[in-house]
Amino acid sequence: MRANGDPGDTVAQFAAMACQAQLHVAGLEQAQARRAIDAAAAEVRRIEAKYSRYRADSVLSQINASAGSGAAVAVDQETAGLLDFAASLHAQSGGLFDITSGVLRRAWDFGAARLPAQAQIDALLPRVGWQRVRWDGPAAGGRRIELPLAGMELDFGGIGKEYAADRAAAVLHQAGVRHGFVNLGGDIRIVGPRPGGVPWALGIQHPRRDDATIASVQLGEGALATSGDYERYFEVPGEAGGQRYCHILDPRSGWPVRHWRSVSVVAPLCLAAGALTTIAMLLQDAALDFLRSQNVAFLAVDAAGSIVHEGL
Repeated sequence: MRANGDPGDTVAQFAAMACQAQLHVAGLEQAQARRAIDAAAAEVRRIEAKYSRYRADSVLSQINASAGSGAAVAVDQETAGLLDFAASLHAQSGGLFDITSGVLRRAWDFGAARLPAQAQIDALLPRVGWQRVRWDGPAAGGRRIELPLAGMELDFGGIGKEYAADRAAAVLHQAGVRHGFVNLGGDIRIVGPRPGGVPWALGIQHPRRDDATIASVQLGEGALATSGDYERYFEVPGEAGGQRYCHILDPRSGWPVRHWRSVSVVAPLCLAAGALTTIAMLLQDAALDFLRSQNVAFLAVDAAGSIVHEGL
């Protein structure tokens, strides 16, 4: 996604959470804006370090390392909040949004662009399923989690970046920013409109053209997030004209979804917008009814390239 700006704005770009991050501040003198941006960038990096599955010292790596040991891992309040949210998404989506499904990446190597054998997927599916996780929710007053089967994993890939965008926006606001936005790889949280109340013009990435947008959205508050089959994928030539296999995997079958090229949602929080886009991609032909039931504005591009949008 892209956004309009002004030469007098203060903008920082940096790599974080496997994406290009941008912090955009308007209406402040540069020194104050830079201090705010530095604090927000530090918050993004803190969340990345805490929840990255690639760091042995991260919270998720510690939980995953204990899988099958019979030991429950105590978690802090922040982590518990994210786990509660993941549990609610699992229930809301009929089990399709599942933070244990990241283990399927062991079969799907998008860098190698090679289809896995069905036997590889079948071997991993017994380790997928939030319903198998032993999680002491708030009603029990406990904050401990156990992965009962060896090889099970948690992966915050569906909520971590969006949570970081919301947290970075909160840090900017606490530092005095009233006009700006956070963009983490296309997941955007608005801090406030441009000075004078003019909304930001945000471009939604075209799912088939890297250098183009497919629509423009005017936002002065809230968040915009997109999930799509263009983020990580490979194609198999000659198969149905070149079948695309994307990284969004159905936890029931272990195979990629195919119905939508992309789904974009506007919501008050980036965490909510991002979760709704992922659930919509997973729901496939039931996505539109689901999004309408959530009373959110959305834009969806189907497999043929047709656009459906409401509220945008």
